[in-house]
Amino acid sequence: MVLRAALAGLCLAASVPPWGWWPLAFVGVALWDRLLADQPWRARLLRTWLVGACWLFPSMLWMWDLTAPGYVVAATVFALYFGVAVVAVPPAAPWRWVALPAAIVLAEMARWTFPFGGVPLATLAMSQADAPLAQTARLANAIFVSGLVALVGVALSAAWARRWAATLIGLAIASAAWAIGTVAPRGEQRSEISFALVQGGGPQRTRAEDTDEREVFLRHLAASQQVAPGTDLTLWPENVVAVDSLAESRELNELRRLAQQLDTTLVVGVTEDAGSEHFRNAAVVFGPDGDRVDIFEKVRRVPFGEYVPLRDLIEGIAGDAAGLPARDALEGTEPAVIETDAGTFAVVISWEVFFTNRARDGVLNGGEVVLNPTNGSSYWLTQVQTQQVASSRLRAIETGRWVLQAAPTGFTGVVSDSGDVLARSGVSETRVFTGMVPLRDGYTLATRLGQLPVVGLAVGLLAGSWLGARRRVHADEGPPIGGGASEDSPSSE
Repeated sequence: MVLRAALAGLCLAASVPPWGWWPLAFVGVALWDRLLADQPWRARLLRTWLVGACWLFPSMLWMWDLTAPGYVVAATVFALYFGVAVVAVPPAAPWRWVALPAAIVLAEMARWTFPFGGVPLATLAMSQADAPLAQTARLANAIFVSGLVALVGVALSAAWARRWAATLIGLAIASAAWAIGTVAPRGEQRSEISFALVQGGGPQRTRAEDTDEREVFLRHLAASQQVAPGTDLTLWPENVVAVDSLAESRELNELRRLAQQLDTTLVVGVTEDAGSEHFRNAAVVFGPDGDRVDIFEKVRRVPFGEYVPLRDLIEGIAGDAAGLPARDALEGTEPAVIETDAGTFAVVISWEVFFTNRARDGVLNGGEVVLNPTNGSSYWLTQVQTQQVASSRLRAIETGRWVLQAAPTGFTGVVSDSGDVLARSGVSETRVFTGMVPLRDGYTLATRLGQLPVVGLAVGLLAGSWLGARRRVHADEGPPIGGGASEDSPSSE
């Protein structure tokens, strides 16, 4: 049992970036389901926790370098989310096959949300960013993709049990969702603009305290000389301008001159002090005349990276040994959009791209392209960066908008509204991407509806599966729901 649970979890881990072996997501769920067949609730909880741990500990390894205790706690607790959810799944087929995808959806949604805003990385939806099922995000967001992954997985499990009707139903639903997703409304192109994405390059796995902020700025200033004058939009990465006060800095005049020289709308990632305990993280917009025309302050902050939840409590226990950020980023309050001469752009700054509702907010407020100025240079490995590209692909499909992503050391990229990666930089290189990007309007179903309908459907399916299971037991006068002989396996489990 332990080996099978570990194999299921490792299949799920291998399906998400940076590995991205997406068919293994279905195999992992199928193995997971076989572990649950006709088991009492304690066994379902423990087996599922082990599956979740073997999934999340490898695929969230990046967090170790940010906060080792936090990494252990996060992976342990998030795995427990799935264990608790599966307790609510009837153990016998066929109702288990109805309930398990619903339980996985609810557990995924929980870890995308709680605590501290959630950590929606290494998700089942991400595993399909380069696969056909990604197109279904256009219907009901990434959480729907996670549910379909689970549905295909239980269909494979039903095939193992030689329950062909259940297999065909599951595969038919997933296939229909894919077919509808490919033709569903995705908005339409209104016009197009020229763009430049600037990656200044430099070493990976650096932190603010051991980085020369001026050197980072100058690398991007130098790389921007590759941008042709007259380019409509030039995007710099997140926080490559780090100053005490932008208004009183020499960088302000240099940015104004650059915007004038290039005759471009220049969007720049800036961090600046906001007192002794706080700082701001914002995308600042300069018009072609050099004037500042708009600003968007980051709303969704990285817990323990950009702010410390329960700071007084944690510092009181661990003190300086906790290695926590000294200051907290202020939380932005404005809609995720900037107004410029080049167009209206939805903005998701770095961490925010992992959250469906942030891109949706920008598009609902008129965003014609999604901009993702990001900074992954402080992260260990490339797990966060590759999963961020996968998230940019899902956000593009969900919103029907192109996504332009700019990073200081990688990955900078261009993603079409269909989720295709048209360009992507390497790590640490100096790179400037230029081209044309469509300005699009209109809404997808996912943008119109949000995530709540899928969550509501999951709750309904979970409740309905229990009612169906209880009625079946009473009709058959069989064993209690909590256990009994296997009824869906060709061999003993």
